[in-house]
Amino acid sequence: MAKIDEEALAEAYNRALALEKSGDIDAAVKAYEEVLAIDPDDHGGASVRIAALGRGEAPPKAPDAYVETLFDQHADAFEDILVEQLGYTVPMMVRQRLQTLGLGPFKRLLDLGCGTGLTGGALRDVVDDMTGIDISEKMVEIAHEKDLYETLYVAELEDFLEDNDDEPFDLVTATDVLPYLGALEPLFFGAAENMTDGGIFVFSSETRPEDVMAGRPFMVGPHQRFVHAEAYVRERLAATGFEVVEITDINVRMQDGEPSPGHLVVAKKTK
Repeated sequence: MAKIDEEALAEAYNRALALEKSGDIDAAVKAYEEVLAIDPDDHGGASVRIAALGRGEAPPKAPDAYVETLFDQHADAFEDILVEQLGYTVPMMVRQRLQTLGLGPFKRLLDLGCGTGLTGGALRDVVDDMTGIDISEKMVEIAHEKDLYETLYVAELEDFLEDNDDEPFDLVTATDVLPYLGALEPLFFGAAENMTDGGIFVFSSETRPEDVMAGRPFMVGPHQRFVHAEAYVRERLAATGFEVVEITDINVRMQDGEPSPGHLVVAKKTK
């Protein structure tokens, strides 16, 4: 692996950010392209930022190196930022919807993108055996300290779902995962392959009004997070062997003082 020129990378990235902030989008995109040339693995998420600026097509997902770096850097302050500052309560929403729908208790949970264990903590008393997986080693270390999960893995989600040969799960959760994915079929198909027939798949997604989506199945929003059209979510679920139990409109979190609209989706794997 070629050694990255860290000094040149930092200069190009800081210049790109400054140009973006000043409103010179053409120059900012060129600077982000310089960043990608220096660091093809894209630890800083330059490709996502280019897409957020409306240039080029949205990538199929955020680069693995970017997601891993982002969450490793924020692991220690993650819960304070997400819960206290951004008002994130999706794990408790998951618990409430499962209870209201009369679903559970469950035998085996697979918590995709488990982070520090927020969803695991919300569901611990309704699941016999919990497995968590996250791409960030530092996040998994914090989850491990909580002693919530029977099993924890550090891995990229789609790779894990493709290679896993553990017993199937009757509950799969993916809270705050879709904002880092564009194309959903790999995740949905992988989840289905690891689930029992009749198993429940619960996840959150972010969205934007139809006029903003403009017919696109997904796009990168202004905060470098992927947003998905509800029609696309429904279509991909049906194509990968799920039926929708319900889709609830929610506020996923606050961002710059504004709510981030989204959906909480409960789906069932069909035979």
